[in-house]
Amino acid sequence: MSETREAPFPLNDVAQICIIVPDVQEAVENFWRVFGVGPWHLYTYGKPLVRHMTRRGEPADYKMRVALSHVGSMRVELIEPLEGDTVYHEFVEKHGYGIHHVGVLTDDMAASLKAAAEAGLAMTQDGAGFGPDGDGHYAYLDTEGLIGTTIELIERPKRRQPPESVYPPEEQASGPAA
Repeated sequence: MSETREAPFPLNDVAQICIIVPDVQEAVENFWRVFGVGPWHLYTYGKPLVRHMTRRGEPADYKMRVALSHVGSMRVELIEPLEGDTVYHEFVEKHGYGIHHVGVLTDDMAASLKAAAEAGLAMTQDGAGFGPDGDGHYAYLDTEGLIGTTIELIERPKRRQPPESVYPPEEQASGPAA
C-alpha cells in the first residue's frame, strides 16, 4: 500500500505511458501481432491540429505521429518524431528509442503548471488546442534528472478529433480511443 502526503507537486491520476519509436505504423502492427494490444488510433500532431505549441517557453513548430491505445486502464501512447526541435528528438539522441514519459491527468492545466513551477519543475514543451472545440493541452516537465523520466501533464479535450487511421483497419468503426 502506498502512502500519500502533502507535497509541493503531488502526482495524481497517472494514466499514460509513452514510448518513442522510429516508426509508429510498424510499432502498432507489432503491438497488435505480438501482444494483442489495439485498436490503435493514429494522428499527426502539429499545426494546424495543435493550435499553440512552445518549446522551452518560445513559440515552436513541430510535428509527430501519435498512436493511442489501452492496456487495461493505462493508455499507451507511441510517438514517432517527425519535424522540428522537440523533447522527443532530444530523448532519442540521449537514450535511443524507448519509454519517454508518464502522463498525469489534470482538470486545470494552469493550476498544475503553477504548482510545477513553484516546485521548481520547468516546462520543456507543450501544445494546446487539439480538441475540436479548441481545448486540450499537454505539457512536459523537466523531471528526468530528478526521477529518471519525464512527466507529462494532460488536460484532455472534452471531445477528440477523429483519428486519421485505425489499426487494425477492421476496428475503424469502434470510434476514437478514450
